[in-house]
Amino acid sequence: MSQKRRSFLKSLGLAGIGLTFAPNVLQAKPAIPAKGKDLSTVTLSGKVYANGKGIAGVAVTDGINVVTTDSAGRYELLSNATADLVYISIPSGYEFTNEKSITRFYKRIVPQRGRFKADFELKKLAQDDTKHNFVVWADPQIISKDDAEQLKRESAQDLKQLVSGYPQNTLFHGIGCGDLVWDKFELFDDYQEALAISGIPFFQVIGNHDMNLDARTDEGSTEKFKELFGPTYYSFNRGEIHYVVLDDVFFIGTAKKYIGYLTERQLAWLEQDLATVKPGTTVVVSLHIPAYTRQHERNQEKEPSIGGVVSNRKELYRLLQPFKAHIMSGHTHFNEKIFEGDNIIEHVHGTVCGAWWTGPICYDGTPSGYGVYEVNGSELQWYYKSTGLAREHQLRIYPVGAVATRPDYVAVNVWNWDPSWIVEWLEDGRQMGEMTRETGLDPLSVELHEGAAKPAKHKWVEPQPTDHLFFAKPSANATTIVVQATDRFGNVFRDKLKVAKLESVVR
Repeated sequence: MSQKRRSFLKSLGLAGIGLTFAPNVLQAKPAIPAKGKDLSTVTLSGKVYANGKGIAGVAVTDGINVVTTDSAGRYELLSNATADLVYISIPSGYEFTNEKSITRFYKRIVPQRGRFKADFELKKLAQDDTKHNFVVWADPQIISKDDAEQLKRESAQDLKQLVSGYPQNTLFHGIGCGDLVWDKFELFDDYQEALAISGIPFFQVIGNHDMNLDARTDEGSTEKFKELFGPTYYSFNRGEIHYVVLDDVFFIGTAKKYIGYLTERQLAWLEQDLATVKPGTTVVVSLHIPAYTRQHERNQEKEPSIGGVVSNRKELYRLLQPFKAHIMSGHTHFNEKIFEGDNIIEHVHGTVCGAWWTGPICYDGTPSGYGVYEVNGSELQWYYKSTGLAREHQLRIYPVGAVATRPDYVAVNVWNWDPSWIVEWLEDGRQMGEMTRETGLDPLSVELHEGAAKPAKHKWVEPQPTDHLFFAKPSANATTIVVQATDRFGNVFRDKLKVAKLESVVR
């Protein structure tokens, strides 16, 4: 063997093992040519207009780059064949174009000779949108026709009634915060029927149960969702609020396996999108998997599950730092508020389906329901709406002994609690001060969910610890206990317990 050939084999780690090669082996070509992505350029262009007049300053994107329309409402964007949609960030002051409550703000790219033209026609709102409301539906998660009928019969009708209870022409929109169905794509039709019943336009977030589970990579997992609802990340505006929807469910290529993660492509897009927004603006970001929760602490675990929080959330926080931000999430089937610094509040929502349609509550005792947000300028106020119950239903009181670890105490679950709430109690009309907050299991959740045989529908459901339980020890001769909870906006909610009988008191 020549010295030159020996040196070559050594560089491959093959010298000294007695291998010989035919002259053509080291020059062999693959039997099947590799099929790479089509990166050919596509020029996107068009106009955003209303009543025939162009609208300036509207953000237009292919999900990679963001441009804004000129003074005549025109745009041009150099894209490539990997982009499948072109879409706009609907500007404030315009209606949300929708088909039976499903918003449509995008066009599917079908290039001809390297070009595609997409015009977007908008309609001016009849009223000022500085004041408006929105709701967050987390985890409808229907897996059967029975679930679907319950969604339409109860949840959708409840939302319809809620909206009708506000003054006529109050602006409302909804955000479906992921897990719209439970892997059963044929039920997307039922989900859309439920939204149509509600009568308000909805924007959608992709959840881990809305993905194509037979995809080989994350990119392919969103195909059905995109077919029905458009892009998985986008933005829009109403009044003084900039809304962003993100896809933080990263599918790892095997059925039902995922992590909470924001891709570089998405973060790069978000950075461009937020560059169009004035610092100090209130930004509402909706995603499915929470950026963060403290459930692992309540479960006495060292760290959160990689499928339960966003692993690279710090970059999201950094991008939101110049703004006043609210993060809307679901996924967990419990209710929690997370505060990140002085400018970010995360609202982890209890679910529309509760504990997977097994009963009236989530497994932390939060009723099945959804978040309601009332916007006035740049400020948000909010409450949790329990399905089928009055908006004043914000706590549940339990008699002495209901919590086994606190046998001498009255307990109350205040599911939308945050540190600005004050939870007090009165004994026979006498002020007794604030109740003590502790982590524990909600007694109703224990009754409905604990044990191998229940709930019969999904036997794997179990009660989970919550940190919005409050306790007080009444005297032996007490006859009436009143719990009074005051939220951060000064609203007061009360429940009354008399001789172990719970009576709802609405004031």
